[in-house]
Amino acid sequence: MNKAELLELVQKNLGAETSKRAAADALEAVLEALAKGIKKEGNVQLIGFGTFKVAKRAARTGRNPKTGESMKIKASKNVRFVASSALKGSL
Repeated sequence: MNKAELLELVQKNLGAETSKRAAADALEAVLEALAKGIKKEGNVQLIGFGTFKVAKRAARTGRNPKTGESMKIKASKNVRFVASSALKGSL
């Protein structure tokens, strides 16, 4: 499912009187709030859905696949998602 398909599903769930623009605005507001929460707090927990949290990756040595030469990969931060037991059970 891509963002456009998700947007159509949100619009359907909100009802026929909801415009596509209003559904898009609602979806954007939720995504922005998630991003701000993760950046500020380090994690966002949605009961019954799951938890988004920041995971740190240490610096490491990798290999250039084209040349086979060793190279250093910088430390980085990524966002991880852990599904709740309720979501896992619904699959």
